[in-house]
Amino acid sequence: MHPLHEEFGWSMGLIGSAVSVNLLFYGLTAPFSAAAMERFGVRAVVVAALALIAAGAVLPVWMTQPWQLIACWGMLIGLGAGVMSMSLVATVSNRWFEKRRATVSGVLAAGAATGQLIFLPIMAQLTDASGWRSATVAIGALALVAIPLVLWRMRNHPSDLGVNAYGVPADEPVRTPPPVSTGAARLALSSLKDAAARPAFWTLAFTFAVCGATT
Repeated sequence: MHPLHEEFGWSMGLIGSAVSVNLLFYGLTAPFSAAAMERFGVRAVVVAALALIAAGAVLPVWMTQPWQLIACWGMLIGLGAGVMSMSLVATVSNRWFEKRRATVSGVLAAGAATGQLIFLPIMAQLTDASGWRSATVAIGALALVAIPLVLWRMRNHPSDLGVNAYGVPADEPVRTPPPVSTGAARLALSSLKDAAARPAFWTLAFTFAVCGATT
């Protein structure tokens, strides 16, 4: 934030609004991303999310107006990060694990926080040494490098590899997932409607809202 303030003269509040937009899109995207994974497959959705993050990180190198910062760091990166948030954790855990599902969910969720602990200090040092453009280009480059890895190794279902989820008895036939005919938006809205009837949903929503607001 300080390098942007010093270079462009934009206020901290204006720069911070990009972070607010980012968190807003991050939260709004998650339910629809889970539905999109059901409809179009995990691999395709994750590749699209990484492409959004790469674009949102690299395009600001040429920005001259604050709306461009909000569009890139706020909207594009918010959308991309929202797609690969807890909805991805839940999708992977539910599809690939019958046993140890809670453990896997915890490890995947902790991975996001661990990534921040590792990369944020590195990005800060890179910003101090070479400027904010070097740091944001590095983020975009990492996202682009991840795309071929996802295409190479990620699969949508265990059945794509001819196996069942971890914990399913070995003598059970390979489970083939049923086709999804419902549109992603309709599927997300119906899932939200069902979840809204449960008190646990509102408890989780409140705690995440507190986290986002304090951030």
